Amino acid sequence: MKNIVIIGGGHAGAQAAASLRADGFDGRLVLVSSEKELPYHRPPLSKAFIKADEDALQELRPALFYEKNGVELMLGRTVQKIDRAAGKVVLDDGELPFDGLVLATGARVRIPPVPGIDLANVFLLRTVEDARRLKERFAAAKDVVVVGGGFIGLELAATARILGKTVTVLEAAPRLMGRVVAPAISAHFLDLHRGLGSAVRLETPVAALIGENGAVVAVETASGERIPADTVIVGVGVVPNVELAAEAGLDVLNGIVVDEAMRTSDPRIVAAGDAVAFHHWALGRPVRLESVQNAVDQAKTASATLMGKAEAYRAVPWFWSDQGDAKLQMVGLSMDADRAVTRGDPGSGSFSVFHYAGDRLVAIDSVNRATDHMLGRRWLAAGFSPSPEAVADESVDLKGLMPKG
Repeated sequence: MKNIVIIGGGHAGAQAAASLRADGFDGRLVLVSSEKELPYHRPPLSKAFIKADEDALQELRPALFYEKNGVELMLGRTVQKIDRAAGKVVLDDGELPFDGLVLATGARVRIPPVPGIDLANVFLLRTVEDARRLKERFAAAKDVVVVGGGFIGLELAATARILGKTVTVLEAAPRLMGRVVAPAISAHFLDLHRGLGSAVRLETPVAALIGENGAVVAVETASGERIPADTVIVGVGVVPNVELAAEAGLDVLNGIVVDEAMRTSDPRIVAAGDAVAFHHWALGRPVRLESVQNAVDQAKTASATLMGKAEAYRAVPWFWSDQGDAKLQMVGLSMDADRAVTRGDPGSGSFSVFHYAGDRLVAIDSVNRATDHMLGRRWLAAGFSPSPEAVADESVDLKGLMPKG
């Protein structure tokens, strides 16, 4: 294998470049990214980056790393087409041959079909350029409305309140972060955001954004109420970037379909990160995960596969979200759970919810309780399930529950 091309400059793309060199690839290695910056850490964009006075972008690796490791960076460039028959990638201004290809195309923000979504001072957040525009706007913003009560929306709501803005959060569902956390976690964060001074409205779909002179001035709810807003942030999920793969004839189903070693339907092409749909060993069905951990670990697996060292992807998924002074950490996948056990007092601001499917531990949601989270990562990786009774009893030392060896 002489030429490997990586499409995408996010966490998965950057890790794939590093892993391929670490795994022994000594041919031409090119990373193509539509963004002009070196690959950077994305989670701080909704928090520390917005609040910082300076442009505090956290690069994943310095420029010297790519130079020393012979990784050609093509930044600010767009891939137009994957020509599998010719073994080449067609760029906006050229072509690249490939023997191996890594698709790390990520995802883009979902744009809801709401009238007024294209008004001035309406923001989406995915890239550092999005964050820069929002940071600049926050200098003048007074009344901020956040559409969507998921991770990004709530992180930005907390940031806006810390910066002294009037904040209203509108969530169409009955609870915050309802698709991914336990009801007790949702309730805790509802109290937290209201305690910060944000108005949080549940079961409140948005019907339209109202503008004057081309800029947003209010958000109209489905009930007809108008909420004043000089700044609107929309955070209602993401859409995987699968178009290149689909146009190249690769299998796509809510993501680029891969096998357990991250191979697409073309064995020369692997994929990793937010755009990937893979068969999850524990759930027994395809899933698509959106997290730094998943992107990085899948990129490592994809690299090994291209280098002829294929192994099944079995990393335990984990996620986090910082909102105000609360750190939410999640490990495992709780969608098939049928029982939840709480450890600790939610009123104290430090507690965990352990999710079980029958007697099997499948996930843990923790608020300001890092020890539970780290234990959960070890337990789930080892296939160990503590009894629900032991988990619920705070007099039990969880550290000693898993057998050694």
